[in-house]
Amino acid sequence: MLLTELVRTHAAVAATRSRLSKRELLAEALREAAPPSARPPEGDDGDEIEIVAAFLSGRPRQRRTGLGWRTLSDLPPAADAATLTPVAVDAALSAMQALEGTGSHTARTQAFTELFSLATADEQRFLAALLRGELRQGALDSLLLDAIAAAADVPTKAVRRAAMFSALSGPIARAALTGGTPALEAFTLRVGRPVRPMLASSAPDVDAAVERFADTSVAADVKLDGIRVQVHVAGDDVAVFTRSLDDITDRLPEVVALARSLEVDAAVLDGEALALDDAGRPRPFQETASRTGTHEADPGTSLPLTVRFFDLLHLDGTDLVDAPARDRLAALDRAVPPDAVVPRLVDADAGALQEFFDEVVGAGHEGLVFKDLEAPYAAGKRGAAWVKVKPRHTLDLVVLAVEQGSGRRQGWLSNIHLGARDPAGDGFVMLGKTFKGMTDEMLAWQTQRFTELAEGPTDGYVVRVRPEQVVEIAFDGVQRSNRYPGGVALRFARVVRYRDDKTAAEADTIDAVRSLR
Repeated sequence: MLLTELVRTHAAVAATRSRLSKRELLAEALREAAPPSARPPEGDDGDEIEIVAAFLSGRPRQRRTGLGWRTLSDLPPAADAATLTPVAVDAALSAMQALEGTGSHTARTQAFTELFSLATADEQRFLAALLRGELRQGALDSLLLDAIAAAADVPTKAVRRAAMFSALSGPIARAALTGGTPALEAFTLRVGRPVRPMLASSAPDVDAAVERFADTSVAADVKLDGIRVQVHVAGDDVAVFTRSLDDITDRLPEVVALARSLEVDAAVLDGEALALDDAGRPRPFQETASRTGTHEADPGTSLPLTVRFFDLLHLDGTDLVDAPARDRLAALDRAVPPDAVVPRLVDADAGALQEFFDEVVGAGHEGLVFKDLEAPYAAGKRGAAWVKVKPRHTLDLVVLAVEQGSGRRQGWLSNIHLGARDPAGDGFVMLGKTFKGMTDEMLAWQTQRFTELAEGPTDGYVVRVRPEQVVEIAFDGVQRSNRYPGGVALRFARVVRYRDDKTAAEADTIDAVRSLR
C-alpha cells in the first residue's frame, strides 16, 4: 500500500458527515493493508496493518519523534510522484525516535528532510498534521474500532472488549484481521500493560448529574486537577502510566515509593497525581505537568507530587474491571491507606452532594465525578456511569483573527483567535484559539462576518480581522503560558455565543483573566 492511498482515505473521511460512510472508508483501507488469509500474521504484513490503523487513528506508533512545530513548518520541496509507503514512513520515524545524544538534533533534522523530500505536497501536509496531532477527520479512535470490526467481519463487542486492554488500536486491528475473534479474546488485563482509562461524561450542575442516577446513591469523588496515573504493581516492580498510556515511571519516584509500600502482591490502580501547597490546596496545573511532561526535570529536586487513587482494576490475581464500582471501591479502601484515596461522599441527596461540591470547589479542586455504584469499569469509554461536574467560567473576549477550515469545515472560517482587552491601552492581548462549540449555523454566520471584518495581509490560512466582534467563551480554568503574550491561556475554551449586544470596549480585560489563576 502507498501512503497516498491513506491520504485519499483521510480526505474522503474528512469530507463526509456520515458515520456509516466514514466507517466503511476506514474499513476498506484496513482491508487493503491486510495480507491474504492464507499467509501468516507475523512480519511485515502484520506490521503494515498496525501502521495503517495507527495513521488512520490520527497518530503514529511512535509517541515521540523529537520533531517540533518549527521543523514541521519548514518543509523541503515536495516530490512529484507518490512512492512512499506507510511502512517506510514508520521505519523512518522509528529511526528518528531512537536518535539521542550529541549530534542527534542535526541527524534528526537530516532524516526529516530526507523523508519529507520523498513525499508529495499532499503527503507532506498529511504527515505534518499526523505528527502534530492535528489530523482532524471526524474519525476518532472509537470509530476506528467500529471500522476494524467491519473490515474483519467480527463482532464490534469483541473488538471493543479487546481494545480495553491495548494502549493502541494497531494491535487490535492486526489481531482482528489476521486471527478473528479468537485472537481478540487473547487480549486480557495483564499487570504491567496499561489499560485504557474509563472516562466521564459531563453535566452542567449537580442537580443535572444527580437526575441521571434516578435518586439512587452515587459515589461522588473529588475531581483533582492533576495528571491521571495508572499504577501497576507486581511485587517490587512498579509501572506508572499517564492517561495517554505513556510510561512515566522514572519521573514519579514518590508514586513508585507509595505503590511499593502497599501490602499487596499485585494491583492495578487508577488515580491522580498533583502538586499541593502547604495548606493542601492544589498548586497550578503547570507545576504538576512540569514533572510529568519532560525527562529533563529532576524528580529529586523538583516540587513533590501527591497521588490519590479512586479505582482498583486488579488485586492479587483477581481482575475487577467487570465488578460493580461498590466492590472495587471497597477493595480499594482495604488495599490503600485512607490518605492516599480520593475523598468521596456516597449519598443520594442532591442537597448533601451540592454542599460537598461547594466545599470541594472552595478548597481549590475542579469539582466532582459522580459514579454509578453498580457499574463495571468501562475501559476506554465515556459513558453514563461516570458524570463530571465543574463550575463553568465564562469571559467576553474579542476575535482577533480566524483560520481557514479544513476537512468537513473546508470553505468556512473556523478556528478563532481570542483576545482580552488591555486596560493600559487600546489593544488586545491574545489568550489562545478555539473551534470548539461551533454549530454549522455559527460557522456559516462567522464566515460571512469575519470576511467583512478582514483586514491586512493573509498567509492563506490565518485571516486577521478588525477587533470588533465579541464572543462569549466558556472554559475550565486559566493557566500560565509562555506561548501567548499575556502569559496566560484558557483551558478547554469553547464558544457559547456571539455577543452583538456588546462592543469590544466592553470585553473582559487581561487583568480579569489573570485574576482567575
